[in-house]
Amino acid sequence: MKYFTFSFLLALSACSNSDWRTASREPAGIAPAPSQEKDAVIEVYAADAFSWRGWLAVHTWIAIKPENAEQYTVYEVVGWHVRHGSSALRQYHTATPDRYWYGAKPYKVLSIIGPKAGDLIPKINEAVKEYPWADQYRLFPGPNSNTFPAWVGLQVPELELKMPLRAIGSGYAR
Repeated sequence: MKYFTFSFLLALSACSNSDWRTASREPAGIAPAPSQEKDAVIEVYAADAFSWRGWLAVHTWIAIKPENAEQYTVYEVVGWHVRHGSSALRQYHTATPDRYWYGAKPYKVLSIIGPKAGDLIPKINEAVKEYPWADQYRLFPGPNSNTFPAWVGLQVPELELKMPLRAIGSGYAR
């Protein structure tokens, strides 16, 4: 029993994302730099969800960069926006779409570079406009941050997007 208690307390203390205000949002250095990569780029990222949720689930988002663009457009769904009366679906422009998700290093779920990406970006943009749950967020069963990329993947099957196993809520889109 002592071993279990010690292990449990150690696991709790291992969660480094206890304060979102101070958690890292630095770039991970895994996205192609727009200044270097002139071809069109589509990337889907995942990172452990914030705080204790990261033991169970990931947060996912989509980044697109048209050919010769100087920045990516990042699309993601964030629940706290709904609580403040805004849309859960947010869009922003950045040269670094691979930022840590509040202390959790992202990894690539999907990466397409070149003419195929250029062909699919307009389809992604159209799917984003049609996302049916932009003003809703529910941790479980969805719609949530994982429902959004999964739904885009269903609208644009040429992406061949396979969501991570821990993308809780991705099945809500089906």
